[in-house]
Amino acid sequence: MISFVRVDDRIIHGQTVTRWALEYPCDGIIGVNDAAANNPVLKAAYKGAAPEKKVFVWTLEHFKESMDKVLASKTKYFLITKNPLDMKTILVDYGFKPSDIDRVIIGPCNDRPGAIKLGNNQSITPEEAQALEDITKAGYTVEFALLKDKSIGEWPQFRSRFDVK
Repeated sequence: MISFVRVDDRIIHGQTVTRWALEYPCDGIIGVNDAAANNPVLKAAYKGAAPEKKVFVWTLEHFKESMDKVLASKTKYFLITKNPLDMKTILVDYGFKPSDIDRVIIGPCNDRPGAIKLGNNQSITPEEAQALEDITKAGYTVEFALLKDKSIGEWPQFRSRFDVK
């Protein structure tokens, strides 16, 4: 079962996970990112960021193979990807639909070349903007929030800054 869906370029970060767990109970975390899942050092670091939780760091392909088990599980997991593109793959392309989840929280997305700054530590590229548009069209509300009480708004507020279809 999924209790919370988030995009965070740090994937798993102890302070943020602790804070969001106050709002959305969880027993474990599933971080999905091909590079992290294939790097033993990164994988160990992410698992160490939340030692009191069950932590998994999976590739997109492994998530696809396991998503039905995740949905059927009684364990409450956070689903976190490093970027909006991976989240779009899971929610739109794979058709993953956690029950009772209709909101995707966009956390830190660092400034990068080609990215448009939306708020403090929240910048997205045009390609990521299209992914967020696709997630929205799939029925989700996309909200930009580093923490629960630090929201800068929802996707429609920023859509006009991008050429999305």
